[in-house]
Amino acid sequence: MEAIRLDAERLLGREEAMEQLGRALALPEWWGRNLDALHDCLTQLGRPVRLELGRREALEGTDFGRRLLRVLEDAAAENPYLELSLE
Repeated sequence: MEAIRLDAERLLGREEAMEQLGRALALPEWWGRNLDALHDCLTQLGRPVRLELGRREALEGTDFGRRLLRVLEDAAAENPYLELSLE
């Protein structure tokens, strides 16, 4: 299983989060770079990935961060190839 570790403090803004996640997850160049597109890509991920996010509380402290967490948690619940680890 591929493990991808990201610092949640680098995911607080939409643009930076989409850039970081797109690069780390090797999402296709054409993906929409928004939360709906991220959810679609994560639920269709066909390889085992463990996404590890440190500093969860940083995400919980912003509106965008809370929405991002919800998308990540929902996608992990839907896709057996995606495991989410929040610290």
